[in-house]
Amino acid sequence: MLLNDREIRERAEQGMIQPFSPQLIRTLDGVPAISWGLSSFGYDLRLSPVEFQIFRKIPGQVVNPKDFDRGFLESVPAEQDRYGSYFIIPAHSYGLGVAVEQLDIPRDITCLFIGKSTYARAGVIANLTPGEAGWKGKLTIEISNSSDTDCRVYANEGILQALFFQGNPCEVSYADRQGKYQNQGEVVTLARV
Repeated sequence: MLLNDREIRERAEQGMIQPFSPQLIRTLDGVPAISWGLSSFGYDLRLSPVEFQIFRKIPGQVVNPKDFDRGFLESVPAEQDRYGSYFIIPAHSYGLGVAVEQLDIPRDITCLFIGKSTYARAGVIANLTPGEAGWKGKLTIEISNSSDTDCRVYANEGILQALFFQGNPCEVSYADRQGKYQNQGEVVTLARV
């Protein structure tokens, strides 16, 4: 069963999403924003301003997800103008950020994180990512700029929507099996094997 707004709000009050906005927010400091907060059947998460990294091309080198070299990543500072705080992802590049919200997924819930259509229409795609029962932390967000031009992604504004699915409590949760991405903090977590 897909949780609705009332059920998500009840779960958030029990600690599933912190901080939690009980309605969809569409402005930030009086400026139109890419929405975040509670929607009819989901919750839109924000991109943290704390850390954002982009992949850089290193001629002759190959990224190995089994032995990831942090040297492929370059931290980029947030920029600011009248539209808000943002990071730039170069054309045909890839970035890693972190969600503002801390999630604590109960044993009877699993979720899917999907990119917002506002970004998809600009060529920016957020990876479809599962959030398993028992997972806890700040989600590392994988963002691809598939367009031919550099593109902005806005800090403290919506980047993903989480859809929460309820079932019978699982026998073995992500926490029980000590999942490798458990308890992520407000910094980018790299690929682990």
